[in-house]
Amino acid sequence: MISELFAERLASAPARPIVRGMLQVVALDRIFRALSDPARRWMVEMLCDDAASVSWLAEPLPIALSTILQHLKVLEASGLICTGKAGRVRMCHIEPQALRLLDEWLTPRRRLWERRVTRI
Repeated sequence: MISELFAERLASAPARPIVRGMLQVVALDRIFRALSDPARRWMVEMLCDDAASVSWLAEPLPIALSTILQHLKVLEASGLICTGKAGRVRMCHIEPQALRLLDEWLTPRRRLWERRVTRI
């Protein structure tokens, strides 16, 4: 995709504040894209409680395991989760840094709208 190519070019550029800001924009795009699917949002919610195996995440969802794996791949590419093998079991856990980035972007906008609504 264009944003991925853009991110690669920015990553190789010198570290300037504007470049860091653009990298954050690309990261936010990936996060919002990953969260656009209800199944992926549900997976993120479940992983906020604790790490889980792929099979545990797949159990309640009415979709094929191959589809679950594709969803997990999108979440991992966005930086929202990390996966790793523990023996024969693939475990998933949430990546707090991605949630922090999302919170840093959302908080000022929420505060702005709360002030505006309060004035009304």
